[in-house]
Amino acid sequence: MIRRVVLASANGGKLREFRALLREQDFEVVSQGELNIESAAEPHLTFLENALAKARHAAAQSGLPALADDSGLCVQALDGAPGVHSARFAGADANDAANNSELLRRLQGCSDRQGHYVCVLVAVRSADDPEPLVADGRWHGEILLAPRGAGGFGYDPLFFVPDCGQTAAELAAEHKNRISHRGLAMRDLAQRLVAWR
Repeated sequence: MIRRVVLASANGGKLREFRALLREQDFEVVSQGELNIESAAEPHLTFLENALAKARHAAAQSGLPALADDSGLCVQALDGAPGVHSARFAGADANDAANNSELLRRLQGCSDRQGHYVCVLVAVRSADDPEPLVADGRWHGEILLAPRGAGGFGYDPLFFVPDCGQTAAELAAEHKNRISHRGLAMRDLAQRLVAWR
């Protein structure tokens, strides 16, 4: 039986990844945008708090179970920035190109280019679910001096994965979904979603 779940995101890249990752679990993922649900505020300081707020908001507005993630890039030399502000690092209306430029600007002259993507996923059965499912994943890499690759989204063109010898933007989508922060978190969550009622 196919179960419907609303994804609390307007990001097309995330929607594609979640649809691919949850197809095998018999979930139909619809975006909150398809249901005319406005994005929730993300005022919190942690990925977990933001993901939970987004999931509860989407569930309340849709009447459906909801899935939300909060994810971003944490760079050691920047004390964890951009972190929860990854999507708006260069300003409230910033796009991926502007955020990437801002990251490169702030890292100018830095020899420590280590960073990692973080993804925290939260699934709720309803807006007031007292037992949300929570999973997380981390994907370690290095920040390049210039972008490479045309795939992915966000900071993927700058995020070099040493084990693969490529940036996240150069990886095939299927491979990226298996090894990324979101893929790791989703596999963890998916095991528990099988028995989710």
